[in-house]
Amino acid sequence: MLPYIHAPFVYASDKLGASPDEIKLLFTFLLSYPLAGALKRIPDNKPWAKNAFNISVALFYLVGLFDLWSGVRTLLVDAAVTFAIAAYVEGPFMPWLAFVFLMGHMSVNHIRRQIVADPGLIDITGAQMVNIMKLSAFAWNVHDGKYPSSELSEYQKERALRKLPSILDYLSFVFFFPSLMVGPAFDFVDYRRWIETSMFDLPEGFDKSKAPPTRGKRRIPRSGTPAMWKAAQGSAWILIYLQLSSLYVPGFFLSSKYMTYAFVRRVWFLHMLGVTTRTKYYGVWSMTEGACILSGIGYKGVDPKTGNADWGRLTNIRPLGIELAQNSYAYLGNWNINTNYWLRNYVYLRVTPKGKKPGFRASMATFVTSAFWHGFEPGYYMTFVLASFLQTIAKNGRRLLRPFFMTPDGSRPTANKRYYDVFSWFITQTAFSFTTAPFILLSLEDSFKVWARVYFYCVVGAAACLGFLASPGKSWLQREIKKRSTGPKIVRVQSHDGQPVLGLPNDPEKEVGEAIEELKQELDKRKQAGQPVTNDVKKAIEDKMRVSEDAKKVIENKLGIKRQ
Repeated sequence: MLPYIHAPFVYASDKLGASPDEIKLLFTFLLSYPLAGALKRIPDNKPWAKNAFNISVALFYLVGLFDLWSGVRTLLVDAAVTFAIAAYVEGPFMPWLAFVFLMGHMSVNHIRRQIVADPGLIDITGAQMVNIMKLSAFAWNVHDGKYPSSELSEYQKERALRKLPSILDYLSFVFFFPSLMVGPAFDFVDYRRWIETSMFDLPEGFDKSKAPPTRGKRRIPRSGTPAMWKAAQGSAWILIYLQLSSLYVPGFFLSSKYMTYAFVRRVWFLHMLGVTTRTKYYGVWSMTEGACILSGIGYKGVDPKTGNADWGRLTNIRPLGIELAQNSYAYLGNWNINTNYWLRNYVYLRVTPKGKKPGFRASMATFVTSAFWHGFEPGYYMTFVLASFLQTIAKNGRRLLRPFFMTPDGSRPTANKRYYDVFSWFITQTAFSFTTAPFILLSLEDSFKVWARVYFYCVVGAAACLGFLASPGKSWLQREIKKRSTGPKIVRVQSHDGQPVLGLPNDPEKEVGEAIEELKQELDKRKQAGQPVTNDVKKAIEDKMRVSEDAKKVIENKLGIKRQ
């Protein structure tokens, strides 16, 4: 740490009530704006200077402000090992080797942070979580670059790296200071196009008179206004957080005073705890996105009609999309967006064999990755498990209830559709207020205590809904929907692609069914080959499902296999 640099933050800490490290983190977000402006002004024909400036600022943040010498070592070890694996390991398991190393190394730091248990202390785990996404994606991009384009998807072709980058480019990618501490993450191809300025090429045939304005010889379009707008949004959210955080603190929900309020009031307080926590992330991610926009790397292209620049490449949060969400997919899909992209493109789709559809194993691998990536606090897993059931309930609820608020041909909403919208919004928000509480409280004891104080209302409601979906009531609703449907069959447009959001299975019931079907197919193959199946059933189920003894009995009964 630089001499005397800590003292002003201690003074500010005494005045504001936040820890010195938290104030330093906010300071880095604000300082990144003028520094990103300076980075953009380095001549485009001097990429080495941009790289050097970028790395120097990152080192100032980590060492000069936070005294994180060990953090620099951690990021360098992750970067060096990943680069070495990409350079010297051949074969299809190369990216998985890098992935396992990165996750394992990060898990050690998660455990250390959990032992220290000081939320006001800034350590390297946040930056390391961001780099896990960047570096594991880098390994996959190098892997894809070794295959012909005919064997790659469009997404893979766009991001494949046919040759390894220079060490300077690579380190600058790892230590990109506007998003160093909390994200957003991005792939190396985005960084390369930014440093080479090919990101700002106009589409072929585009009218240059409509191109976004630039300054002088600089190719990066003017980005000051959208960046400042993001900074203003982020600052507003931080101010809201500072106001609310003194009113809704986790300790209040564990105190006896909380129980002096009526049940409805307690649920409202729990909802506001979630809102308060989210405003902090809204502020942080909006501010870092603004710094990325100012540097130019947030550039996504131009509107062909207006010529206005689109700066949404690294959007990581959509606050209104969350606060106004009417279903779990919208709620989760607007949160930590770039993590969703990473889980989908570099876990979910990568564990699926070529030519096959993603199924149970892909969803479970994504779920486990998301959970481990966040850490080992019990509260994370309580939230993930309950949220996966909410996904199933929300999906079925929409299919079974929404048609009654649409015209019989399904093309237009009825006058009563507004009541469905309000009801679905209310249910979604109150359900996730309960579900996300352990994500804030973290410990098992505190989470169960707070859940009990609101009578486990979401668990009870979820159990009731799942019970209804397993009853004849579901079939009755489906028949009623069919009766009222008129006219030609409407092709239902999927609201999403069925892939998990933040690692949560989209439809656990369906995916367990798919897993059972896989087992049936495997057993059929063994029968055709003349191999005994009875004694192998237990092992097959353990390998595929890793479920409890009671679950094995249910699955074996479905498979028609008798135990000996």
